[in-house]
Amino acid sequence: MNPTAPRLLQLQFFAALREQAGCSTLAVETAARTPAELYRELQACRGLTLPAELLRVAVNARYVAMDTPLQAGDHVVFIPPVAGG
Repeated sequence: MNPTAPRLLQLQFFAALREQAGCSTLAVETAARTPAELYRELQACRGLTLPAELLRVAVNARYVAMDTPLQAGDHVVFIPPVAGG
């Protein structure tokens, strides 16, 4: 597969990211190769303001590094820091 070819991904957002994105789930077609690239795209087009270094990311229900390669059909979850008591 061409690494720059657009691929369809399923995204899920929680907490502050859900509020900023305006939705909890989203299907996107992107040429982003990694979660880091994908998050930069989302910052530009969806107005996400949390710094990427504060987030955890899971791809297909597994925590991964932000430089993990993405594949068509992946389910990507960006998880912001949470506070609780």
